[in-house]
Amino acid sequence: MRVFFQGAFYFYKQIISLLSASANHFLPLFDKNSGSQRKYWHNWHRLPPSWVNLLPILIWSIVGISLRLVNLTAKPPWTDEFATLVFSLGNTFLSVPLDRAIAPDILLQPLQPNPAASIGDVIHNLATQDSHPPLYFVLAYLWMKLFPSDGGLVSLFGARLLPAIIGAASIPCVYVLGRVAFRSSLVGHLTAAMMAVSPYGVFLAQEARHYTLAILWVIGSLICLVIATRHIQNRTPLPIWVALFWIGINALGIATHYFFTLTLGAEVVVLIFLAWHQLQTSSKFSLLFSPPWRRIYAVAIGTCVAGLIWIPTLLENENRGALTEWIRGSRVGLDWLSPIFQALGTLIAMICLLPVESSQALVVIPSGVVMLTFFIWAVPILLRGIKIQLQHPENRMMIQVLAGVVISAIAIFFIFTYFLGIDLTRGARYNFVYFPAIVVLLGASLAVCWHPPQEWMETEQGKNGITSIGKWGINGKKAVMLIWLMGFFSAVTVICNLGYQKYYRPDLFVQLIQQTSPTPVLIATTHKTYVHTGEMMGVAREIKRANSLQNPLFLLAHQDRDPNSSTIALENTLKQLPRPFDLWLVNFHAPVAETAKKCVKSDTQSLPPVDGYEYELYHCQ
Repeated sequence: MRVFFQGAFYFYKQIISLLSASANHFLPLFDKNSGSQRKYWHNWHRLPPSWVNLLPILIWSIVGISLRLVNLTAKPPWTDEFATLVFSLGNTFLSVPLDRAIAPDILLQPLQPNPAASIGDVIHNLATQDSHPPLYFVLAYLWMKLFPSDGGLVSLFGARLLPAIIGAASIPCVYVLGRVAFRSSLVGHLTAAMMAVSPYGVFLAQEARHYTLAILWVIGSLICLVIATRHIQNRTPLPIWVALFWIGINALGIATHYFFTLTLGAEVVVLIFLAWHQLQTSSKFSLLFSPPWRRIYAVAIGTCVAGLIWIPTLLENENRGALTEWIRGSRVGLDWLSPIFQALGTLIAMICLLPVESSQALVVIPSGVVMLTFFIWAVPILLRGIKIQLQHPENRMMIQVLAGVVISAIAIFFIFTYFLGIDLTRGARYNFVYFPAIVVLLGASLAVCWHPPQEWMETEQGKNGITSIGKWGINGKKAVMLIWLMGFFSAVTVICNLGYQKYYRPDLFVQLIQQTSPTPVLIATTHKTYVHTGEMMGVAREIKRANSLQNPLFLLAHQDRDPNSSTIALENTLKQLPRPFDLWLVNFHAPVAETAKKCVKSDTQSLPPVDGYEYELYHCQ
């Protein structure tokens, strides 16, 4: 690990020289004759301008894909990933028997590749059993055919590789967004650099889910919004190809994740602000029917049509309420403040995340102190960078547009949370709807740090007696380096499962069973949706990999409205099993069967807790 970090420092030192050369080949944010300019390091200036510009993008992409591939399969899949695996194979959870004891191989059957399944099966199963649109699952269906099975089951590496590659593809794409928005290659490079090491971006890219693909569509839609903003400012028609591209991107975004509509909602708020701003400068209401606005209205109509085609699918899906039950619920007392802290925590973790989720205080406390110190130092610098960008007319509107997207999206989250009773802040992954805008704003602020204006440097020199842009005498480029390195270390925290930790740890639970139960085991849980099937699939998969338990069995005791139905299923199953065996009740939310009460209940307080698995142990002799 020491060698790894030393290599990271050396690597970044070399990148600094390349980025400096690249920045000077394009329009800088401030005067090139500033005393803050330095000569090129090494001989990067001898490269053609196109190479000097493309090479950093390639390097950031390599850094990004490398971080996203490290420990790609080290963490066990969780319930949502099992849904991706099963539905992308064209399989269904309905094939898993309920209310009777089954072997692990039967429970894992939906994870076996199905040569007879077609794209039509993928779409049909999603429409009838899940709450997501099919685009990503169809791509995953085609993609996973390229990978051989792993012990008879679908390849987890193959399933996670697709979002990792798509996540890395967002790095050059967000470069385009930064450059188009601020007409600055430097902003684009710094935006791409921060996207490469963002712990939030790495977190999403290492899960077999559709969020990285949705992020690509968000970036594309924001690029179109930025272009539209310029045409509104200049009162020129939006090119037809941009309008068609915008509609296509929005249609693909909705077909990837329904929450992409939250991005569209935020964009609508921004466009309303632009219309209001234009009316303030000119009292002619007819401006709202000028050529740029007419094309934007056409984009809105096309996007609405692309979204409305999914309404029948949503209405016909009987499972959508049960699958989203976890983000619904009532609040009491301080629970009303939880969404605010959850949203703030996600924002912070987009930039910096050290091992504050560790179970050891000796790790949590220093990590928290370092993060707090970092933000006390970095936040004033970043805010001042944004403030300086706002002073430049050509950049002010872009800052307002991107910040408007972020603020509007967060406001929509809180409307859903506090007024509709759907707490979207509980799922950090849902913040993909504005994540690219945050990264571009970060890149724009860091660009000011990279080439700070003369008046900023003179002010700071007067305060501190040294040339710096903030506390502790750190100059602009070193500040950018430190912020990037903090992102890098945060990404390492995520890939080591010390940050954005998995909700479920079936690997630890299986280890606990191995250490505790010398006899055959029955693992029983209550079942409502495929989420609970996925919880047990995780355990069964780890048992299959360990291959050490003797004849383990599973019971998915189905429960509709009457909890006693699960109790009856458990009672009937226990009467049929030969003894001795150990009964593990895992996430079992029903009265315990009388037959189980006759077994010896173990004192589980002496046993360690396991994330995602609340358990009770009974020894049945």
